[in-house]
Amino acid sequence: MALLQISEPGETKDLHKKKFYVGIDLGTTNSLIAIIKNGTPDILKGFNNENLLPSIVSYKKNSIIVGENLTEDDSITFRSIKRLIGKNVCDIDKNKDKFYLPCQYFDENNSIKFNVFEKKITPIEISAEILKHLKNISEKRLGGEIAGCVITVPAYFDDAQRQATKDAARISGLKLLRLLNEPTAAAIAYGLEAKKISKVLIYDLGGGTFDVSILDLNKGIFRVLATGGDSNLGGDDFDFLLTNFIEKKLNLKLNRKEKHAL
Repeated sequence: MALLQISEPGETKDLHKKKFYVGIDLGTTNSLIAIIKNGTPDILKGFNNENLLPSIVSYKKNSIIVGENLTEDDSITFRSIKRLIGKNVCDIDKNKDKFYLPCQYFDENNSIKFNVFEKKITPIEISAEILKHLKNISEKRLGGEIAGCVITVPAYFDDAQRQATKDAARISGLKLLRLLNEPTAAAIAYGLEAKKISKVLIYDLGGGTFDVSILDLNKGIFRVLATGGDSNLGGDDFDFLLTNFIEKKLNLKLNRKEKHAL
C-alpha cells in the first residue's frame, strides 16, 4: 500500500520538472489512466474529453491510430488484444477468437505474431501502443513527466501474461513500478481497506474477461485467498452469442450498425 503514498503530483515551481505517478487500467474493451488527487482517484480525460479509451489499435501503411474503431479496407484493426497477450498460437480458440484475428498470424519463438502490411507485430507491441497513447494523454493533461506507473492485471494472469504486460510497458516508455491485481485495485478504489471487513468477494465481469477473487483484509493489507476466472469470457462473448442467436432465429444477417444498436 506504500505505493499509494507516492501517487500525489510532485510539488515544484517548474512545471516542466514535475513528476507524476499514475495508475493504468489496461482493459480488454476500454482502458483508462488516473492519478490520486486529494486522496481519491482522478481519471484523466482523453484528447476528445472522454474518460475511457477504447482498447483498439488500427494500423495503416504509414500510421497507427489508437482508440478509434476503423473499418476501412486500407486498415488492420485489433480489438480486445488483452485476450491474446502472453499467449501462443496453440492457445487460440479459432471459434471464439476469430473476431480478434483481423489478419494472418503465425507462431514465432512461442509467441503470436501478425502480418501487418510489411511488419510482424506481436500482441505485446499492440498493447504498447495503447499504453503509449495513455502516456501521451497524461503528460498533456498533467503538464509533466510520468515518473512511474502501476498497471492492473487480472488476478489469474499467469507468469507469461504478466511478463508480456511488463514488456508492453517497457516498449511504451513507461517505468512500471508494479503490477496490481484488478480485484485488489477495485477494493482500494472503494476504500475497503479502511473498513472493518475481514473477507470480501470481488466480482469483475468486463468486456472480455471474467474474474472472481476472495480477498482477506487485515490492517490495510490485502491477501488473495482464492481466485478464478476466464480470459475468454465477457461482454464481447455475450454480444457474439446473442447476435448468433438472433441471426439463426430470424434467418438473417445483421450488419455492423444493427449489431451496435442491439
